[in-house]
Amino acid sequence: MDRSRYQKYILAVAAFAFLLALPSSAFQANAGKQKGGPKAGDVKTNPVDKQRYVWIPPGTIETGCSVGDKECFEDESPRRKITLTNGFWLGETEVTQTAWSILVNYNPSIFQSPDRPVEMTTWEDANFFCSEIGGRLPTEAEWEYAARAGSATARYGNIDEVAWYWNNSDFKSHPVRQKKPNAWGLYDMLGNVVEWTHTWYTVQLNQETINPAGPATAEYKSLRGGGFWDNPNLIRFSYRRRFETGDYDYNIGFRCVSP
Repeated sequence: MDRSRYQKYILAVAAFAFLLALPSSAFQANAGKQKGGPKAGDVKTNPVDKQRYVWIPPGTIETGCSVGDKECFEDESPRRKITLTNGFWLGETEVTQTAWSILVNYNPSIFQSPDRPVEMTTWEDANFFCSEIGGRLPTEAEWEYAARAGSATARYGNIDEVAWYWNNSDFKSHPVRQKKPNAWGLYDMLGNVVEWTHTWYTVQLNQETINPAGPATAEYKSLRGGGFWDNPNLIRFSYRRRFETGDYDYNIGFRCVSP
């Protein structure tokens, strides 16, 4: 091997060794730039239900009773830091009655109107719908992470500006997108209708910290967000509710994660 070829070989080996020494985050950051992936708040439309979905980036937050929140219940503690390693597309709004009618030939809702969220849906109903659009229900951790959108407080704004609830709803659901969205552009994460999650409910928050999925089975499913029938103390990020999978109520709806 002549000197010039030998020098090129040594330089190539050194460059490769340098790349191996970089932290994995450097590779991830470069990969993200090269792929031109979605950014927080980007929006796309699911071709099946025609609803808009917002990109929720991966990240880390503290879930559970917000710092300074004096209205928390026992099952909102302890606070726990969790990390979601994968981003996901979450419904910009709760599934509307218009979207529901694309896949289901009956409307179970008490308060019928095309732009209002579908309600009176069981967990099985919600799970079926999300599966039919190629998606799924969000986990409880994904729901709170997306709802907070970086907020450490109990709500993402003045309650009357962001949520339909007992004091302002006239005891009925309302069309989606009427209140202010959170920092990632999601509407009605608090109020309007309570939302099913994919996660089985446990009294203590699950101990998983990386992509927590909850127990494999239990008696109840977790719901989040509070609804139009609820008092202000239930319209908070960390408030948790539980129902059996076959239960339904005019205060309960859902939103999906889209592929």
